[in-house]
Amino acid sequence: MEPALKILPDVSGEIAGRSLDEWNAAYVKVENYFHALRIRNKPLLGQLVLRVLERAQRRAPAEPDRAATELAAEEMDKIVTDWFSEVLQVSPIGSEHTLSTRGRLALLLADMPGKWQDQFLRPGPWPEEFVESMRESFFRAGPDFQLSKMAPRPLDLGPITTLTNFGKLPYVRMVLVWAFFGLLLVAIFQNTHGGLQEVNVYLYKCFQMLMVWLQQYV
Repeated sequence: MEPALKILPDVSGEIAGRSLDEWNAAYVKVENYFHALRIRNKPLLGQLVLRVLERAQRRAPAEPDRAATELAAEEMDKIVTDWFSEVLQVSPIGSEHTLSTRGRLALLLADMPGKWQDQFLRPGPWPEEFVESMRESFFRAGPDFQLSKMAPRPLDLGPITTLTNFGKLPYVRMVLVWAFFGLLLVAIFQNTHGGLQEVNVYLYKCFQMLMVWLQQYV
């Protein structure tokens, strides 16, 4: 493991040209990454996070425009990818992204968090059983490997869907116009005849005509 840097804040309260808040954010980012790999051993987790931050601090003075979290993320991915390359005997040149992705999946398939957590990012030699399990899991996590996932399906709202789509029909304006015209006729009929029974009969006939129209055009 690389020697630890003993860098203290300078008179301005910064480390390697970055504020303590920036390095704290970088620490949290790296820690969450290792948490996602199910590293639960607290001493090991702390060592791994500091190792990444130390490498990021070495780069920071020469790259003043880069955020501490960005530098830490790059160093974190590089450390893990290089380690995968050594364990799996796969060259990282030209396949950094594939090696990093398949390597992380191989860790989980080989149950590294449960059986081999103490070997994670440790330099070789490693236990033969661990190496064989990692390599076998790496090939299992090849290009043909697919995680099961549920495809989104449209919701079936039954009659509600019909009512919702009704407003999109090209004839809806015509229906509204005729409905308004029918109500106007009913109002005129009621004022001139005053018979409730005749009005009910007229409304029923209008309803029958509307249903026939809907059956023909909807």
